[in-house]
Amino acid sequence: MGRVTERRKVLRIRDGAVSSRADTLVAEEPLEIRLNGKPLAITMRTPGDDFALAAGFLVSEGVLATGSDLQNIVYCAGAIADGSNTYNVVDVRTAPGVTIPDITLERNVYTTSSCGLCGKASLDAVRTTTRWPIADTPRLRVAPELLAVLPDRLRESQRVFDRTGGLHAAALFSEDGELLDVREDVGRHNAVDKLVGRALQSGGLPLSRAILLVSGRASFELAQKAVMAGIPMLAAVSAPSSLAVDLAAETGLTLVGFLRGASMNVYAGEDRIALRTAASRG
Repeated sequence: MGRVTERRKVLRIRDGAVSSRADTLVAEEPLEIRLNGKPLAITMRTPGDDFALAAGFLVSEGVLATGSDLQNIVYCAGAIADGSNTYNVVDVRTAPGVTIPDITLERNVYTTSSCGLCGKASLDAVRTTTRWPIADTPRLRVAPELLAVLPDRLRESQRVFDRTGGLHAAALFSEDGELLDVREDVGRHNAVDKLVGRALQSGGLPLSRAILLVSGRASFELAQKAVMAGIPMLAAVSAPSSLAVDLAAETGLTLVGFLRGASMNVYAGEDRIALRTAASRG
């Protein structure tokens, strides 16, 4: 199986001084996801938690919703000419009776580490109806003071980032701020898929009392993944996209951006933010 980090020789220049040294880099390798033996998608990811990544990906595609929908996931041997196992191809087998939506014709089978949905034919193709509408779940209430400390808690848990400086991270927190799970990956959408996939495998879906925090921006695809997993609140340390805000408003998702210390912007679902005083207008 591929390593999470790799070493490469670099020429280091510091204040005019030149030296040669080994640098630790985050590993990036392709992962092909097959569904019931048929190729479905390829994503560039950091090796590790591959089965969870594949399961989470299929939750966001509307294929899986509970652990009983999943029969098994295996690495595919013979993926290359010499018949060896590269551990870069996984096959997800669904349980008998699970309905497979027609997703193969609407998505490009290649996704990059920065965009998991670049091949979607249209916005309608990704507005999949979740099995756990967020608007129907009990209302989560989170104080801004609690949200303010979550990025530091996430950063403290990024062990591979400390060694490489080149990974995104996603974490699930309870409504009381307890860190439930954290995953790192070269792609932010992969990190979220790994979280959701692990929750599926442990019987934890829907994540109706959880807060999802991502280390970068909040794109449409990340909002989509949150909605599909029943997560009521998505927070990001950077900006959201306009489509992410639109989707959040449509589905009832609370979307927080630019979460940096006590400063943050709430773009949708502000009723879940427990304010001590009335918010200023204008």
